[in-house]
Amino acid sequence: MTSESSTAPLLQAEGITKRFPGVLALDGVQFTLRPGEVHSLVGENGAGKSTLMKVLGGIHQPDDGIIRLAGEETTISGPLDAQAKGISIIHQELNLMPDLTVAQNIFFGREQYNGIRFNLSPSKMRQATDELLERVGLHLDPDAKVGDLTVATQQMVEIAKALSFDAKILIMDEPTAALTDRETEALFAVMEDFVKEDTAIVYISHRMNEIKRVSDTITVMRDGQWIATSPAQDLSIDDIIEQMVGRRIESNLRPEPLEGERETVLRVEGLSTKDLLKGVSFDLRRGEILGFAGLVGAGRTETARALIGADPHTSGRIEVEGKEVRIATPEQAVKHSIAYLSEDRKRYGLLLDKDLVENTALPSYRTWSRGIIVDDSKAASTTETYVGRLRVKTPSIQQLARNLSGGNQQKVVIGKWLARDCDILIFDEPTRGIDVGAKDEIYDLLNALAAQGKSIIVISSEIPEVLRLAHRIVVMWEGRVTGTLMNEEATQNSIMALATGQAAQTKESK
Repeated sequence: MTSESSTAPLLQAEGITKRFPGVLALDGVQFTLRPGEVHSLVGENGAGKSTLMKVLGGIHQPDDGIIRLAGEETTISGPLDAQAKGISIIHQELNLMPDLTVAQNIFFGREQYNGIRFNLSPSKMRQATDELLERVGLHLDPDAKVGDLTVATQQMVEIAKALSFDAKILIMDEPTAALTDRETEALFAVMEDFVKEDTAIVYISHRMNEIKRVSDTITVMRDGQWIATSPAQDLSIDDIIEQMVGRRIESNLRPEPLEGERETVLRVEGLSTKDLLKGVSFDLRRGEILGFAGLVGAGRTETARALIGADPHTSGRIEVEGKEVRIATPEQAVKHSIAYLSEDRKRYGLLLDKDLVENTALPSYRTWSRGIIVDDSKAASTTETYVGRLRVKTPSIQQLARNLSGGNQQKVVIGKWLARDCDILIFDEPTRGIDVGAKDEIYDLLNALAAQGKSIIVISSEIPEVLRLAHRIVVMWEGRVTGTLMNEEATQNSIMALATGQAAQTKESK
């Protein structure tokens, strides 16, 4: 995605500094956005990208520095002031109200009226919503309740809402994290249409292929500081990653084949649900990483939720360590040493208003307590261990989970289940919203757990991630298993053929 940029900046930030208790989040950062460009901002979690965007969006006030819009120095007093000045933000964490409709969410606070104050016009809002949804390629009833939509669909609604403000500057923070390839292509078309001679986009993503594809300019941040700004065409993906993490990370790795016969620790046969799953069968071996691939809606997450009892299943058989078990609740799954890390950390994985100690200790309290007395020192020391092991960026273990970046929140979710020491671990999108450096550490961690004898299921929308981690890959399409591939025979093309129903014949490799 390229366009001609004029020399006059649309936005300039110079020497932006922002401090929080115990943390220097931004340290004299500079950033320049020119009309007609897509300017990507990249860096590891905690690098300061989202904090800088929140300063530009009026959510945080800088402690030092200057902001200029169209050459004029300005102060952005709050989010409404940012919108009035033509800045619209799509945040990494969804900011929608689940009990309201799509139309009500998009026009909340800006309701359409029939020419008379307090006389709402639902038809006007529905019509305007229809036009916005069509613009992002989403076929959806404006009266649909947002809480009933998938995460991916909610993300597209968030994008439509941002476009409704008629902004000059559109800031997109991880906009494709929950989108399918088709939805991502629709988003790129929206971006292409948005960027004109007097508009521009700031794009934040951990997906390097996307960064290279859409960017005209790339700015790298690390540890709250500006590192470099370069034309996108001058940088390779390896160059970008090295600037981000300060070292080279080897890519295109695959796992070594498992040696010897491995006993089956989990067997699922004919798992079905009322709405989607149709006879799902697979097995998991000791010390194995089993990948689940497929498009959004294929049934991967639904399989995990049915397995652990979070959602009811209508038929099917589950065996753990060779014995049939009945799992009706997640608590029962944990008793059978099965842990599930949800793809929606904010909704299901964390107590946002509790500190890291309480979050890490939550699944383990019963094992760390004597009667009603909880071993607080055990909880604190274990939290310290996993905060260090996973490199969670936090001023202390007493920090509230809500105050961490998205990627660091994900690390806390992983840490709490590692502390519980379950034998079967199900990771649903374990690196969503996590930067490339932290991804590499999590990959190493999962491999180490498998080497210790843990059995792991990884559900991921990123095929390269599945190929990097999984010894075998289960592919799903429309609630069915369409194939199981050994890693050494799997390619992106063969996985996509099974994921789109083009190759429906199961390839079970023993």
